[in-house]
Amino acid sequence: MQIFHTISETRAFVRQARARGRVIGLVPTMGYLHEGHLELMRRAKSQCDMVIASIFVNPTQFGPTEDFGRYPRDLERDAAMAESVGVAAIFNPPVEEMYPQGYCTYVDVERITDKLCGLSRPGHFRGVATVVTKLFNIVQPDYAYFGQKDAQQALVIKRMTADLNMDLEVVIVPTVREQDGLAMSSRNLYLEPEQRHAALVLSRGLERARKALREGERNPAEIRQLVIDMIQAEPLAEPDYVELYSYPGLEPLERIEGLTLLALAVKIGRTRLIDNAILEV
Repeated sequence: MQIFHTISETRAFVRQARARGRVIGLVPTMGYLHEGHLELMRRAKSQCDMVIASIFVNPTQFGPTEDFGRYPRDLERDAAMAESVGVAAIFNPPVEEMYPQGYCTYVDVERITDKLCGLSRPGHFRGVATVVTKLFNIVQPDYAYFGQKDAQQALVIKRMTADLNMDLEVVIVPTVREQDGLAMSSRNLYLEPEQRHAALVLSRGLERARKALREGERNPAEIRQLVIDMIQAEPLAEPDYVELYSYPGLEPLERIEGLTLLALAVKIGRTRLIDNAILEV
């Protein structure tokens, strides 16, 4: 496996692969890999001749009071994990390679970004859409892989690729969970043991919603309140949002019909965790 730190090196590698007729899969990450990332890479490996992973903690998607500075980084560890599942190359640029002096161009996806994480983290999806566009332009993959845990992000990327006529397929891979149900996330590293236990309230809240749906509840406001009550019953948990929208359109609902996204963000101490479920009637 090779590790590249510059755009020019990465493009040269891709050109050589293209000359050999390789189908290329891209797995964009911010590093500190876990089993969820590895599942994306395995899926890419199963569909593509060559897998490239990017490892880049993207400053433009972090707010001024968020955790950009303390976000976990360990390239040696990540490289060993990526190589173990067959990744051919890692693109790990420094910030100045992606955003050189004088940089002033950004990508905005409207409407579906004005709610959920887009509402509670202003500018977040502008940063996500911008860096993913740059990665797509650099690697020019045939397929790109994202996790369902970041449901809104996945929809933003799908909308962006369609609207901008990008010549690739975006593949969404189901959320990978710990044995006790907690969605895998690099930010789980921040949790103290007591907080780690408290974080299970996210997956329990989703299961409570599924149970209500099985029992016949179709009022999104009622299901939302059930989940909020469960979260607030956990002393270490503070809900940021609990919302239900149509899926994939993210339109407001009066009644749950068809596919519905239940998305939630919860603060456990200083750590903000997200999770979601797609409910189907």
